[in-house]
Amino acid sequence: MAHPIMFDDADPLLGRVRQIALALPDATEVIAHGRPTFRCGKMFGNYGGSVKGGERRDHSILFIPDESERQALVEDPRFFLPAYLGPYGWLGLALDGSTDWAEVAELLDASFRQVAPKRSMARLPSPGASTE
Repeated sequence: MAHPIMFDDADPLLGRVRQIALALPDATEVIAHGRPTFRCGKMFGNYGGSVKGGERRDHSILFIPDESERQALVEDPRFFLPAYLGPYGWLGLALDGSTDWAEVAELLDASFRQVAPKRSMARLPSPGASTE
C-alpha cells in the first residue's frame, strides 16, 4: 500500500526549500513515504516529518548536521530530533514566516556535502557561499 501524500505542492515554504535544495549540483527530488525528499545519490534533505514520540511537523526540513555544529543545534529550541531519521544523526528545523532562509541554505548545503559524490562536490562553490 502506498503512503498517503502528506504535503501540498503549492506550499510556499516547500517552494523555498525546493529552490534551495535543487540549486545544489545534481540534486533531485523524490517523493518517499508521502513526503518530498532531496537527494544526490543519497538523501540529504526531507520536507516534513515528526518529532520522536509523534507530533507531526509538516512544515519543517530534516537534514544531516555538520558534526562540529550538531551540539549547538541540539541545544537550540528551534531544532528537534525527528522520528525514524533521528537515530541516524538527522535533525529537524520547523519552518514558518520568520524562517532564516540563509540558515536553511547553510544547513542543506552542509547536509549535501556529507552525502554527495565527488563529481557533484567538485561543482559546488566554496563552503559558506550562498546557494540561494
